[in-house]
Amino acid sequence: GARGASRVCGMRLPAAVRERVAAVHGGAGLPERLRLYDGWAACYEQDVAALEYRAPHLAAASLAFAFPAPPAEARLLDVACGTGLVARELHRRGFRCLHGVDGSAGMLERARSTGLYQELRQCILGREPLPAPAEHYDAVTVVGALGEGQVPSAAVPELLRVTKPGGFLCLTTRSNPSNLRYKAELEAVLKELERQGAWQKVLAQEVERWEKATSDEESTQGTGYISGVVYVYRKCPVPPLEEG
Repeated sequence: GARGASRVCGMRLPAAVRERVAAVHGGAGLPERLRLYDGWAACYEQDVAALEYRAPHLAAASLAFAFPAPPAEARLLDVACGTGLVARELHRRGFRCLHGVDGSAGMLERARSTGLYQELRQCILGREPLPAPAEHYDAVTVVGALGEGQVPSAAVPELLRVTKPGGFLCLTTRSNPSNLRYKAELEAVLKELERQGAWQKVLAQEVERWEKATSDEESTQGTGYISGVVYVYRKCPVPPLEEG
């Protein structure tokens, strides 16, 4: 009856949330996508709460777990920092020296208002280099932005460039059907860097209830959720041999 239907609908995402999420993951060109993110900034945190988006929490927990030293002194770069969800989680785990970059001015404005970042810069990763010298950061995170139509997998070496030898990189991607081609591409890049001796894998953790699916096609076996994965790598302290 109608009661049953409304109960099922209660589990579903509001249509407006579904539309906003679908729009930024859609095929829009870069200027249009940045405009979408600028416009999304105001209700982004409510939307990800509705999505039950767990990536910031999972990534921060994984990085803190891998980190050997008390993190207060560690300098960390939060790439595609958005409104500062990852910074909040890292701050709770003792990270205090946080820098952020994002392509969207609207998102950066929100991140600035959290007071959690020492430094924030606009940067479109994949189009331009990170605004940092080589071997500058003890850790680099990219949470949620490695996906179809977002940060290209070819940008991963640029993340390594700004990481100190012995430093950590924490990356996440989604495992939903429309992102599988990207995920395979990303994993090929990660593996190749490992083969070259650029970094070592510390952790690769598949997580089932990553966030709510925005459509039935994307949902894992009718659960209403999609899965995702957290990777943690450690940059090798010895530079790899140049392949002649």
